Amino acid sequence: MRFALAASVAVLAFAAASTSARAEEGMWTYDNFPIARANQTLGTNIDQAWLDKVRLSSVKFGGCSAGIVSGQGLVMTNNHCVATCVANLSTPQLQYGETGFTPKSREEELKCPGATAEVLTDITDVTARMHKAGEGLDGQAFSQAREAEAGRIETEACGNDPKIRCQVVSLYRGGQFKLYKFRKYSDVRLAWAPEDRAATFGGDLDNFSFPRFAIDAAFIRLYEDDKPVETPVHFDWNPNKPTEGEPVFVTGNPGATQRLLTQSQLMTIRDVVLPMDQLIASELRGRLIRYSEEGADQAFIAMDPIVGVENTYKRGLGRMRALTDPAFMDQLAGQETAFHRQVAESEALSAQVGDPWATLAAIQPVAREMYAPMALLEGGTGMGTTSVAGGSQLFQWARVIVRGAQERAKPSDQRLSEYADSRLPAAQSGLFAERPTYPELEQIRLEWWLSKTREWLTVDSPHVRVLLGRESPEQLSARVVSGTKLADPAVRRALWEGGLVAVQASDDPLIKYVLSIDEDARAVRTEWRNKVDAPTARASEQLAAARFAVYGDAVYPDATGTLRLTYGRVEGTDVPGQRIPAFTTFAGLWDRATGAEPFNVAPKLLAAKDRIDPNAVMNMAVSSDTIGGSSGSPAVNAKGEIIGANFDSTVLTQRNAYGYDRNVNRSVIVTTQAVTTALRDVYGMDHLVQELGAATNQTPARRARR
Repeated sequence: MRFALAASVAVLAFAAASTSARAEEGMWTYDNFPIARANQTLGTNIDQAWLDKVRLSSVKFGGCSAGIVSGQGLVMTNNHCVATCVANLSTPQLQYGETGFTPKSREEELKCPGATAEVLTDITDVTARMHKAGEGLDGQAFSQAREAEAGRIETEACGNDPKIRCQVVSLYRGGQFKLYKFRKYSDVRLAWAPEDRAATFGGDLDNFSFPRFAIDAAFIRLYEDDKPVETPVHFDWNPNKPTEGEPVFVTGNPGATQRLLTQSQLMTIRDVVLPMDQLIASELRGRLIRYSEEGADQAFIAMDPIVGVENTYKRGLGRMRALTDPAFMDQLAGQETAFHRQVAESEALSAQVGDPWATLAAIQPVAREMYAPMALLEGGTGMGTTSVAGGSQLFQWARVIVRGAQERAKPSDQRLSEYADSRLPAAQSGLFAERPTYPELEQIRLEWWLSKTREWLTVDSPHVRVLLGRESPEQLSARVVSGTKLADPAVRRALWEGGLVAVQASDDPLIKYVLSIDEDARAVRTEWRNKVDAPTARASEQLAAARFAVYGDAVYPDATGTLRLTYGRVEGTDVPGQRIPAFTTFAGLWDRATGAEPFNVAPKLLAAKDRIDPNAVMNMAVSSDTIGGSSGSPAVNAKGEIIGANFDSTVLTQRNAYGYDRNVNRSVIVTTQAVTTALRDVYGMDHLVQELGAATNQTPARRARR
């Protein structure tokens, strides 16, 4: 549906623009960054050339962010962003999480299985074309037409070039559509990672909190044709101590915010989505912890999954607290009331957009009823964090193989969106990657998923009967995991390349199981698209049109996992529940250490204590506007130099998903001073120090030792 701005509401845009985004608020797209406002707020003098350099130095790395820091493809991100790579490269006998990964040259850098990295090179507006594709359609026809048009746009722009990826991105919840073009790198190698304890000091107790004492940083390198990529555009490395109050820009790929949702939609999140997600995640955490206590090998296997679940659970806890905070919710409700009133006061605008608030409110009872089956059987609700099959890697591969075979038999514009021609390379890359799997862990995940699905949907649910038949969760999960051969990448490749004939003829128990439940899961997805997704998308477009009319381009879109730029200052907070300093130092680490988990210092880091400047800053708090997915985001000063990487925020900052609160919003950054110290004085990574241009910036202790 297309909307033009009504001339009669021009005055509204002028009157309301100043209230649409305040101070440091906003995860801004690079084609609509408020340069003048940022310069005025911070006293800086950035320009378009500065923005272009920062954008081309920013990297999307899986679900994380990163930044290019040398001319030879060296990229800094967080250690927790390479945790899967570290785990995949490790064995129970050689655990890089325990020792750190410290290659002495580029020749020793190891490829991260299945990893890709991307740099955003171009943004094109395709709103008119996408809106036209859905005109006059409803339900699945509407969704299918939109998805097909996005696939055509992506194919036209990128073709079959494996070095380029195109993605049609929905912004303002359908108010705008942009074509993002990325330079893609499929050979990503690990160049350095510290001991896991150096990056996770304080464990779950310190997670989403400050003060922090974590060297949560790592380096990867981009390769092509078995050689490091030349990257003349990159961040300059600044190893110096940051200054309290200095301006900081954070560039990264925040995962998802829900600030443009209406009050009725937020109530669904509060009452239905978060309670279910939190309850079932807590049980998965318990099962994983119990498994980890069975022995050293089990502890190694479960370590990364436990960290992931704990992170998700604690983030959800912060968001639940936000949605049950009367003062915070009153603030959001007041903003919506003011916006609604401004629309109602313009007859022309009201006639143009209708009443999207009422439409969205009417959808919520359906969304509430359907959330559990959709989240548990199909995923992809865009509302919560529950994952199908408990995150089982084997199940995910099986579903990709089965659906890939089914969908590739259709024309591209009639397929599920993730299997359009333009997106098949990504599916295939993940499927063919050589990644270790652990049968016991896979069975735990599947068994947990089956049991929780039966519990939430009830024993008498037709969906549960399809899932379980006459087997118990324990029997079924044991049978399919013990019998499947999908851990072998050659088997996965043969089934993928063999197509539908090979899949239907397969005797692999997991393939046969996914085939047996797929029709039911697809039906749930179709019903969700017809009754929730499509009408929500239409109403959200109307709401976006109203927002543009009232606020003009002074409003930013919700985060969508796409590249954004935000800004703030180095500073702590002084509010109840969150009184924190701006900095932590190595001296603070030594003081906080007890020698017992989770406050035990990593062995190599502890051994280097006498070589480390105790006043060097480890972590800093910054008032930038970030959210999950911003992990690894480069923190950049006004000169365009990298001075750190975002790795966390605080529990109170989790309300950032729904609205900005400058009083408590703080990003937690590991400083380049800390990273330089670790590389040089702890892990002996002198070749990286030289590559970064930081070789001469030695601490007095280091110079004396030499």
